Parts: sequence; C-alpha cells; structure tokens
Amino acid sequence: MKILLVEDDELFRLGLRVRLQQEADLEIVAEAEDGETALDMVKLHSLDIVVIDIGLPGLGGVEACRQIKQISPHLPLLVLTSHTQKTLIDRIIEAGAGGYCVKGAPSQSLILAIRSLVAGASWWDSAATNEIRSAFGNIAATNEVENRLNPILTKREEEILGLIVEGKTNQEIAEKLYIAPGTVRVHVHTILHKLDVRDRTQAAVVAIQKNLISPPAPIYCHPPSDK
Repeated sequence: MKILLVEDDELFRLGLRVRLQQEADLEIVAEAEDGETALDMVKLHSLDIVVIDIGLPGLGGVEACRQIKQISPHLPLLVLTSHTQKTLIDRIIEAGAGGYCVKGAPSQSLILAIRSLVAGASWWDSAATNEIRSAFGNIAATNEVENRLNPILTKREEEILGLIVEGKTNQEIAEKLYIAPGTVRVHVHTILHKLDVRDRTQAAVVAIQKNLISPPAPIYCHPPSDK
C-alpha cells in the first residue's frame, strides 16, 4: 500500500514513518509538511491512501482534504489529530475523509485503520465517537450520531456481516465474494471495531438485535410425498 504521509511535526512524522515501514505491505512513497506540498505529491505519485494531520500550517488539513478529493475523488484520506470536538469531526466528514484516528492511539490501531480504508471500509476512532455522544443532550441527537458514526457499515461490510451470521469462515467468505482472504480479515476487524464487540459471535448477535442485516430465511422441511 503506497502512502503519502502529511505531518508538519518532523519528529512525529519520522516516528510514523519508521513504525509504518515495519509492516511489509505498507510503503511511505512521499511526505509533506503542509497542505500545498501534499497537493503536489498527490499529483506526482500513484497512491493508495493519504495519512494527513489536521493541524497543518498554511492551507490547513481540512481544506487540504477537500482539495485532494477534488484531484483524486477515490483516494482514501485518513485524518490524524489530537482533537475530538464534534465541530471538527463534522468538517472532516464534509471534506471527504474516510477515517479519523487520534494521535497517541496504539500503532496497531493506526495500521488497521490504514488497511481498512484501502480495502474500501471506513474508520472512526472510538474516542471521537464518544466525544460526539457526550456533546449531545437528547435522544434524537444521539441517534443521529449513532447513525452517522457507529455503526455505519459499507455495503461490503454488510455483505460480510451477513455471511458471518451464517457461520461462514473468512476463507468461505473470500470464495463467495471473490476477494482475497486478507481483505476479508481487514473487513472483519473493522466490523468488530464499529460494532464495539470482541468476536464474530458477538458481532452476529448485535447484527440480529439491531437489524443491521436481514435475518436468514427460515428453512421449511416438507414431509415426503406419498406419490
């Protein structure tokens, strides 16, 4: 996965680069310390994802996200920031980011977020979701948050969740959907994160309880014919 890393803090950017490049499937192909340079890098390189700090000098992270989406609409954007205010998250969503990760989160969470976005899923940090929930004081607003951030599933995630409910293994899901088993694993991890559950069994229970998928059709057994 080819990554553009956009971060104005040189030491933090170095730490991210070192950690991400420990993963065999991740490659930092370009770096930028401001939004303007990030736009140039998007035009110059073939990328799978942009990991971008929101607090950039000059153009700013939100506007950089918006302009990157204008240049490359299908390029996933994962935002990094130390802030979790609802107003900021709203702006990030409107700018076209597909994911949000709080600085200081475990590195494995960031890596999973990157893989999730590249696989076509989304990723919203639990700290961001909790911050938004606490900002609302009525049920209707809370429901709005739940519908927007947790657990919004992509169409592919819904398909995979349905197959999890049917008891399919990752290999069986991969064969049925004609995708790689590794891609299935990424989607499953994302589904568990979004549903805030520990394992596939809990995911299946939550899926049925919350009507996230259609329940399997009942199987009717007919008595043998006398004919």
